[in-house]
Amino acid sequence: MLISHRFLGVILSVALAPALGYAGPVPAPPAAKSFPLGAFKVTALRDALNVVPNDNSVFGVGRTPAEVAQVLAAAGAPTDKITLGVDALLVQGRGRVMLFDTGLGPRVRGQVVASLALAGLTPDQVTDVFITHSHFDHVGGLLTLDGHSTFPKAVIHMSSEEWGFMSAQPSNADLVKVIAVQVKPFLPGGVVSPGVRSVALVGHTPGHTGYDISSGGAHLIDIGDSAHSAIISLAKPDWDIEYDQDFTAGRATRRAILTRLAASHEWVFAPHFPFPGVGKVEVKGDGFVWAPGKP
Repeated sequence: MLISHRFLGVILSVALAPALGYAGPVPAPPAAKSFPLGAFKVTALRDALNVVPNDNSVFGVGRTPAEVAQVLAAAGAPTDKITLGVDALLVQGRGRVMLFDTGLGPRVRGQVVASLALAGLTPDQVTDVFITHSHFDHVGGLLTLDGHSTFPKAVIHMSSEEWGFMSAQPSNADLVKVIAVQVKPFLPGGVVSPGVRSVALVGHTPGHTGYDISSGGAHLIDIGDSAHSAIISLAKPDWDIEYDQDFTAGRATRRAILTRLAASHEWVFAPHFPFPGVGKVEVKGDGFVWAPGKP
């Protein structure tokens, strides 16, 4: 399987952003913010920030910077750039310590491990890692700076299709070699672990997966990269984003999941929304708006 133009664009945006004339990944102080979800303790972990320009290279593909700026201005945000969070989610309970995605990792000064320490835990206490998809800002934290497994005692859960996609990329060879013994692929749509059900959210990558986390009647869904900007992705869900490998499927999935969330009033974790990335989706006009909060 060859690396698509859009997948390569994601890699470049993470690794080469400063050379491209914008901030790209920006180190941020570690942070951990906890709240209960039934019998679970859920903690948002800060990893970094990612700053992209308003030049249609990522957001509003096929639109103009002026159109994107209008949406940003209406939300009171800067109009020359879009700042995204890069965060992970920790869930503790039922004898498990579960981490959802791992951030950028130490190669680009990601702070997931430092944020995990603020939550009172070390990497070898993590029992399960759930990967939404294999873009570097979600799997980079699987390796230490010296190339070893960051979470050596954890089972790494990933959809079968995403694992196949990840393994086929030459750029992932070193990572795949290290973590292969820990990976436990699954078919989306079923229970992956007690209290964790996988949800197929296709379009961003071939096996992109969300996770519905539930306990005692309370639940929260990690939507992965179904939506990136808490402003643009919600106000204009039908606009293409360069990070999606399949624009058509990405648009359809984004519209469908946001419509469901607005109707059900479910709690949401979105790893690229402003930290801690927890809140609800509400209808606004033909689109949606983000209402930050916690259960």
